[in-house]
Amino acid sequence: MMRNDGCSRRQRVALVLATIWLSGCATGVSDIESPAACPPVVEYSREFQAQAADELALLPEDSAIMGMISDYAVMREQARVCG
Repeated sequence: MMRNDGCSRRQRVALVLATIWLSGCATGVSDIESPAACPPVVEYSREFQAQAADELALLPEDSAIMGMISDYAVMREQARVCG
């Protein structure tokens, strides 16, 4: 019985080490800035931007959509800098 416990323990240690090594490799890719990791920034015409600004002006200040648009502007700038 002792012999099986030792074998099982070695298998568990090997499995834990393999998991650690494999997960360590997976995180390395996310640290590298590559063009594939940057989302494309859609370009809008001046007319479309003016229409969007007019529509946003009609919304109340505390509108949830206003907050979302603000977040979207930040993400667009981050994507622009990334690429």
